[in-house]
Amino acid sequence: MTSDRTAADSALTALAPLIWGSTYLVTTEMLPPGRPLLAATVRALPAGLILLAIGRTLPRGGWWWRAAVLGTLNIGAFLYLLFVAAYHLPGGVAALVMAVQPTIVLALSALLLKERITPVHAAACALGIVGVGLLALTPRAELDPVGVGAGLLGAVSMASGIVLTKRWGRPPGVGLLTFTGWQLSAGGLLLLPVTLLGEGLPGAVSGRNVAGFAYLGIIGALFAYAIWFRGVERLPALTVSMLSFASPLAATALGYLVLHETLAPAQIAGALTVVAAVVLARPRAAGRGPGPSGPTPPAEGGADRMISRAS
Repeated sequence: MTSDRTAADSALTALAPLIWGSTYLVTTEMLPPGRPLLAATVRALPAGLILLAIGRTLPRGGWWWRAAVLGTLNIGAFLYLLFVAAYHLPGGVAALVMAVQPTIVLALSALLLKERITPVHAAACALGIVGVGLLALTPRAELDPVGVGAGLLGAVSMASGIVLTKRWGRPPGVGLLTFTGWQLSAGGLLLLPVTLLGEGLPGAVSGRNVAGFAYLGIIGALFAYAIWFRGVERLPALTVSMLSFASPLAATALGYLVLHETLAPAQIAGALTVVAAVVLARPRAAGRGPGPSGPTPPAEGGADRMISRAS
């Protein structure tokens, strides 16, 4: 039964990076060009404010600064760096650069969560990087230094956010959607003044732009982050991070289906290698339990049960 529960949690959590894999396509095809700050802000802030309005609960005490830190790492800094990478690199290459994230999570988990690094964990991280490399490094792949730097910093930001979310958990009595709203709002509020000062608002916005922003905000932020943080609570940090490899798989599949890109044999081999890496990193049923990975999640209530029912 525990094994079935773990598989269900992993499958639901994997939906988030699958959705995020569409970010590269939506950014290049539907958003105003050259506006990574605006894209990140509009993606995070409206979704966060909606969840705050639903939950009607604000952080208390030390959770003000914790929510700010998590919002910066998981949302504000990460989304900005993600969109910079998306604007400067082909989707597959951006995903390749960010594929170092599980390795960073592995190191931080050993340091902050006292989790033991096993040869299986190390092999899974290596397999994942190789698999994403086979997916992304096509003859037309271009490496832009700004995009590469943004991708690496984004990987560090999200990896740190995953481990700290796992270490701190969420306060008793606070639902998952409210907790997600804290982080989205904190990240969006951090980005808002930087966006207004650094980029300003576009002179005109098309219906296509509005549709792209709506998709990224409702599906890519509100829904995807809720199930992602649920997975962070219920699964080991490395397992959650390895599930992020679903993002380049989705980006590659969308490139093939929507942009009519071709798939070379090496890319098919890369996809299979990524799947093998995720399977290798899956938690074993005997090893589950609260342990050092974080506190037991508080009981869910209200709208939060909608997420649980999906699993």
